[in-house]
Amino acid sequence: MTEPFDAVDLIRVKRDNTESLTDEQIDWLVDAYTRGVVADEQMSAMTMAILLNGMTRQEISRWTAAMIRSGERMSFSTLSRPTADKHSTGGVGDKITLPLAPLVAVFDVAVPQLSGRGLGHTGGTLDKLEAIPGWRASLTNAEMMAQLDSVGAVICAAGAGLAPADKKLYALRDVTATVEAIPLIASSIMSKKIAEGTGALVLDVKVGSGAFMKTLDSARELARTMVDLGTDAGVRTVALVTDMSVPLGRTAGNALEVRESLEVLAGGGPADVVDLTVALAVEMLVAADRPVPEADVRAALADGRAMDKWRAMIAAQGGDVDAPLPVAKETETVVAPESGVLTSLDAYAVGVAVRRLGAGRARKEDEVQAAAGIEIHVKPGEEVVAGQPLLTLHTDTPERFARARQALDGGWSVDPAGNGVLGGALAGAAGALASMDLGAGALVGAALASGGSVVLDRIV
Repeated sequence: MTEPFDAVDLIRVKRDNTESLTDEQIDWLVDAYTRGVVADEQMSAMTMAILLNGMTRQEISRWTAAMIRSGERMSFSTLSRPTADKHSTGGVGDKITLPLAPLVAVFDVAVPQLSGRGLGHTGGTLDKLEAIPGWRASLTNAEMMAQLDSVGAVICAAGAGLAPADKKLYALRDVTATVEAIPLIASSIMSKKIAEGTGALVLDVKVGSGAFMKTLDSARELARTMVDLGTDAGVRTVALVTDMSVPLGRTAGNALEVRESLEVLAGGGPADVVDLTVALAVEMLVAADRPVPEADVRAALADGRAMDKWRAMIAAQGGDVDAPLPVAKETETVVAPESGVLTSLDAYAVGVAVRRLGAGRARKEDEVQAAAGIEIHVKPGEEVVAGQPLLTLHTDTPERFARARQALDGGWSVDPAGNGVLGGALAGAAGALASMDLGAGALVGAALASGGSVVLDRIV
């Protein structure tokens, strides 16, 4: 077979950045790399050129479409209800999918949530749910459709047939320092979500120390790029930019996060987890043309309807909803060295510590401990007294405690001046937002205006 293009010529086009790649060139490049005609070292050069020089909206759109065409496309057109999905760019303590999927299903919108596993300092939804005895992540397409029809929500692993080009390309980016390229992040996420076939998509784009995007500008750029890709593909898409400088909720780790999600589904739980869950649910329902007032969404958590959906969803995938969750064999407590106000708790430091305790992976093939993780007893803005527990570390292998503590060194701070509750809250907000490249004046303004909200922006 004679190939219509030469990879070196296309690399030179993107390297020199004097013109755009054509649709035909992009179609061939993605297909040829999937077939093995374009070598890894050639695609490595191309991805680095993309990282350095970017892509136009048309290039990103065509690149995404080419990755979708590399595999199968699902369709939910036979369902009797509209579909809406959510995707998070990843964070620490980000358990939102667990209460969110059954909550949205309460309002007769089907949620086909294809999720992944944790890697590095970020947690994986499938790892969390596998802490539930008997629960299985892998479903056939027929099983997924049947569960969406009967229950209205499913959280499962994506099949190998969805965007196989992306799977191959992501592995390459991971070892060539090109994961952070916004066009490639956007096309990777959106190729799978568009191929999945959902009618509406809400994106949770994280920003802060515990996220891939460290500044508001970069998070907004990623959000804008993904919303445009969804719109171009005919998927109603909206993005919320949310704070990931501080871990979400009071837990990070698999069984610990399931336990906290159950608190939310029972009408309790940490305010930041509840608020973000409700905010995303409201957006998903609007995008699916089933708008519901926020008060009614909150009521579905309080009155048990969301919990009923959760139990049905977990049971449908073999999970024992009444079985006790795993508990770590060993715990160790980090205490406050002095009294004052906790002014910072770095999400990245907590995420690395959680991985080192055994709850996450450094490599894809690593095993995870269901019970490992960290309980967070104090959040930024809250007062502490000397000797009070700040964090409790959980693991089945106590030799991991030392390296987890090393990861936490410098990851939190206490202001001994004791600025009071208001002063501490503002100090905590300032610490959370400081990594987002805002000026000092904007910090105070944002803290006062947000009322502690984890949602920083909305992109449509």
